[in-house]
Amino acid sequence: MSVRREWARKQARAADEALLVNRLTALGGESRVAVHENETVLVSVAKNGMLRVHRGFAYAPDGVLAAVLAFVNPKTPAHKRRKAERRIKHFSVDEYVRPARRRRRSVKIRPGDRKLIATLRRIHQRLNDERFGGELSSIRFRISHRMRRRLGELTVDPETDRAVEIAISARHLRRDDWHEVEHTVLHEMVHQWQAESGLDIDHGATFRLKAVEVGVLPRADRLIASDRGMGMDWTSKETMHAV
Repeated sequence: MSVRREWARKQARAADEALLVNRLTALGGESRVAVHENETVLVSVAKNGMLRVHRGFAYAPDGVLAAVLAFVNPKTPAHKRRKAERRIKHFSVDEYVRPARRRRRSVKIRPGDRKLIATLRRIHQRLNDERFGGELSSIRFRISHRMRRRLGELTVDPETDRAVEIAISARHLRRDDWHEVEHTVLHEMVHQWQAESGLDIDHGATFRLKAVEVGVLPRADRLIASDRGMGMDWTSKETMHAV
């Protein structure tokens, strides 16, 4: 990037930050605000109390900014926080700030992964026939050797709302029996069903009802991540919904 373009980018970022601070302050919110362009986490609160917001929200309607303030306020009731979360999720920052182009990291398939993936595909096909009446599409599987706290996750392309991949933790596959792994796959298939049905992908009432119907134990998870543990992972190209 040229020196002139970098200078222009920094000036635009500073202007968006100032605009966002003024707008949030006018709504009675926090004046300690830092903008960022990380689309993995749109809204977060740092350990020092600094509110970090994607700079695209500088152009959001007042109602969306009010939702941001409600979401990060620990006194907000849970039902109102969920409503605020949905409002935040539906605001498209890409329309105001061009997402940075990132090279997709190539994923090396390790020895033994292909056999595991083939088994996961067979499980998916069987569960699809048994529990979903064969309505779900076939989907790519990946073994994640980086997952530590999660058992599995569904990846969704937000531009098309299409479920594109289910990743299963390699640690989960090593440590747990196939009955537990099957349960994890079924959990992610409920998220896949949400995506293919045009529904919000979350762990709300719709998820719980479908989970009970197909025989999976619902597990709570959030969609906007913050350092306080509240919330949604939202990436520029893909969204992860994890167990």
